[in-house]
Amino acid sequence: METANPLHDIAVFLKRLQWTALALGALWLLWVLAPILTPFAFAALLGWLGDPLVDRLQRAGRSRNVAVTLVFSAMTLALILVLVLLVPAIERQIAILIESFPSYREWFMQTALPWVEARTGLEITSWLDFQRLSELIRSNWERAGGFATTLLGYLSRSGFALIALVANIALLPVLAFFFLRDWDVFVERVAALVPRKYLPTVSRLARESDAMLGGFLRGQFLVMLILGVMYGVGLWLVGLDLGILIGIIAGLFTFIPYLGPASGIILGVIAALVQYGDWKHVAGVLAVFGIGQVIESYWLTPKLVGDRIGLHPVAVIFAVLAGGQLFGFLGMLLALPVAAVANVLLRFAQERYTHSKLYAGDRPDIVVAHAHPQSPAAYPREPEAE
Repeated sequence: METANPLHDIAVFLKRLQWTALALGALWLLWVLAPILTPFAFAALLGWLGDPLVDRLQRAGRSRNVAVTLVFSAMTLALILVLVLLVPAIERQIAILIESFPSYREWFMQTALPWVEARTGLEITSWLDFQRLSELIRSNWERAGGFATTLLGYLSRSGFALIALVANIALLPVLAFFFLRDWDVFVERVAALVPRKYLPTVSRLARESDAMLGGFLRGQFLVMLILGVMYGVGLWLVGLDLGILIGIIAGLFTFIPYLGPASGIILGVIAALVQYGDWKHVAGVLAVFGIGQVIESYWLTPKLVGDRIGLHPVAVIFAVLAGGQLFGFLGMLLALPVAAVANVLLRFAQERYTHSKLYAGDRPDIVVAHAHPQSPAAYPREPEAE
């Protein structure tokens, strides 16, 4: 029987208390420095995303500086194209939605609500004031420009806030370039700090985390982008005025199973009924999303995502919302990396637990195999005659 060692127990307790205090201090420092760390976190994320392309160009024979310049230029060009093409299109779509809101209100009041009331017996029209809701949305949209003017005026009056905003915007491309160029150096320096005893385990967990998070960001985001473009163009060809906006919404919600196509179908059918009022355009909307789902299921997801995704959509939503609540925009940026690492650590802990004595119990030293009923060993042998 082992004897208790009070000094050893106290030392273990103090060590755990020290690590707990260190973790709480790091979280407090992260919360305090969140506004300053936001451009660094975003630049590090861009550097991590672009590093595989840089490594591939290096293996093709280009130098590190040339590869970094090419990848950084491509990322900058993609961002400019998104800002130039997508933002004005979304703004026009929202303006069309606000202008056509009376038509949607009339359709809901004259068609949708009477149909629902006739089949459910509920009196919805009596406690819904769509006229007031329409005026509220329109007035808020018209005041959006005034809000932007007020915000810019506040920033201009607050010199420090304006300087911080401009500094963050100006620092972002510079930090992203340096993270992209020196990403391998940062990884080597972090690996050099890991105790040699735990280096194989830490390296394995880091590779699994990188594969999981990389599979989600690179694969799923490509699927969202392709489907958003397909849905938007398809609904525009059908003739919907709000087709691009509905396609973008459906593409953004694609990472949640069933929610992306379901939201797109509902919004597309409503837009077709309000704008045209016939079933021909509704059939066109259903055909667009049907073709998109076939392409996603049989080509996009197996080709771009495969089985690399280990993050459940519910975990992704919770991680992003929790990160934003705790640390603001910085928390939303760090939510997916933290969730991926936590998922890998939980799998590792489960693996260790299933191989532990607590889970498996005391295994017998000798395992007696049961003989098959039809085998001769299953029946007692008669004693041989002497």
